[in-house]
Amino acid sequence: MTNDLAGVWEVALSDGVHRIEFEHGTTTGKRVIYVDGKEILRRDWMFKLVGKEAFNVGKSETKATINIDAVSGFAYEYTLEINGKSLKKYMENRSKVTSTWVLNLDGTDCRVVLGESLACGEFVDDGTETHFTLGDHNCCVKAVSSGTRRDGIIHTLLVDGTEIAECTE
Repeated sequence: MTNDLAGVWEVALSDGVHRIEFEHGTTTGKRVIYVDGKEILRRDWMFKLVGKEAFNVGKSETKATINIDAVSGFAYEYTLEINGKSLKKYMENRSKVTSTWVLNLDGTDCRVVLGESLACGEFVDDGTETHFTLGDHNCCVKAVSSGTRRDGIIHTLLVDGTEIAECTE
């Protein structure tokens, strides 16, 4: 990495948190994108200093775009979009439709992400339960109504019968 580092973003996707770094050489026209420390795009001698660079992030190949805009004179602004939305808007929307738990099981850090469209559980008296295993551990995501429309469904992760606190990324 050189001193051309113009932007660094942390993006939480279903397969984990990814670090995106962007180098912009305003004198050389260089653009370099790193995802999790690995160079994934390099352009040298770009005569146009503003524009967009599109790339994919994570196992799901999520679409990402870095926008390069001139602010004034030789000052530039860099914004990251994920799936066509600003990073802030993407994370707000994601937190509305997913529940995330981070835990350590048998010395291994685990991330459990429940997406609304992915979960299909069995009906029980007070809601639904989705059962799965992580290693030798029995896991269950319970979904129960909050009783209010604003709060919707409350999801709880149980690992071997113990409730795990939800992660607020």
